[in-house]
Amino acid sequence: MSQSENTRPASPAPVVTRFAPSPTGYLHIGGARTALFNWIYARGQGGKFLLRIEDTDRDRSTPEATAAILKGLAWLGLDWDGEAVSQFAGRDRHAQVAQEMLARGGAYKCFATQSEIETFREAARAEGKSTLYQSPWRDADPASHPDAPYVIRLRAPRDGTTVIDDQVQGAVTFRNDQLDDMVCLRSDGTPTYMLAVVVDDHDMGVTHVIRGDDHLTNAARQVQIYNAMGWDVPVFAHIPLIHGPDGKKLSKRHGAVGLEEYQAMGYPAAGMRNYLTRLGWSHGDDEFFTDEQAREWFDLGGIGRAPARLDFKKLENLCGQHIAASEDAQLLPEIEAYLTAANLPALSKMQRDGLARALYCLKERAKTFPELLEKARFILTSRPLDVDEKAQKALDPVSRGILKELTPQLQNANWSRNDLEATVATVAEAHGVGLGKLAGPLRAALSGRTVTPSVFDMMLTLGRDETLARLTDQAA
Repeated sequence: MSQSENTRPASPAPVVTRFAPSPTGYLHIGGARTALFNWIYARGQGGKFLLRIEDTDRDRSTPEATAAILKGLAWLGLDWDGEAVSQFAGRDRHAQVAQEMLARGGAYKCFATQSEIETFREAARAEGKSTLYQSPWRDADPASHPDAPYVIRLRAPRDGTTVIDDQVQGAVTFRNDQLDDMVCLRSDGTPTYMLAVVVDDHDMGVTHVIRGDDHLTNAARQVQIYNAMGWDVPVFAHIPLIHGPDGKKLSKRHGAVGLEEYQAMGYPAAGMRNYLTRLGWSHGDDEFFTDEQAREWFDLGGIGRAPARLDFKKLENLCGQHIAASEDAQLLPEIEAYLTAANLPALSKMQRDGLARALYCLKERAKTFPELLEKARFILTSRPLDVDEKAQKALDPVSRGILKELTPQLQNANWSRNDLEATVATVAEAHGVGLGKLAGPLRAALSGRTVTPSVFDMMLTLGRDETLARLTDQAA
């Protein structure tokens, strides 16, 4: 081996990210964006995206919530590598690490009771001192240890600082005298969340921890566990939370906050991915982009520090662009999934076939699936049509007379756009009206509504027999 080959630096470790939700409720839109950032970054770097269910809170964790998380991620299109990991299942491993820290001197046994801890804090408050608990057992001689229940506490440094070199927030410094000797293992032998997270991230090989900035203080405490075990510290990127349009923390008063609500409202998954990626991250002035572009462009440096604001108009605009850009064969099953999510009747085979024929003229102007289906009403309904009040006004006696004359003319027309347009134009001209003047009654007769796709698109989609039947119904 040559000298140059021998000294060549090793290739950087493959990127491994993770999403670690707690199954105690629905998947929040902010959590969905965190998952998305982790997924895009891992996929763009050719790495792995892992899923861990942090189900250590046995009182609040439910199988239903776990199922909802998995379903929400699947709808959003975020695939993970391997099986989802249960944090609770690793509790023995977490306890083992606590014992290892104890053996290495990075942790100690604390026999203080809750009553003693509270007495300490009350005295500290009375004296105007810090209420961070200073355990008298930190440096106690093991020979003095009683035969009593104990917790295992981290032996955190008390001097100096802990610095988080965060990819979003920059260098964030914490004074060590403001961080306590946190409990890692409870007296009943169960691990705390702070220990479990570090052990799981280390064992799963996580290289980048991308999560909400509400975890920033946790990072300082977790780094101390990494150091106590002599483990490599992952790259941290703490992203700002999502706020409502009014700049306040996102809540139910702002509208939908659970991911499943967005599917039930009829937003396409591709549009949601685009919008959530752009929510707090930017690549120049680009607003609309594909998954491929997102994976190519996404970097941690493009994430802003300020909280992002949810904007439903921008969401709808992007979703409309994605609907228009989608292949018809891709849209149809997603529309059917929307109907299921919204607890709406499924499409019959006839409706599905009709919708498949009509998508080409529906998707250009729909921002959501409900909008698209409203425009598709002409192909989803059957005779006799339910003609609404506005459409009835377009079907006055004069208009009905023109439609009666038009119907046999169409009977003999070649069923092509050019021939249909020419036939309608000829009848309109004979009555001294423009083509636009006749479009209103035609629209009403073919759909029962006044807002529809082009009348010629409807004719082509409905076919000759159905078109003539509907005109005959209204011309009578």
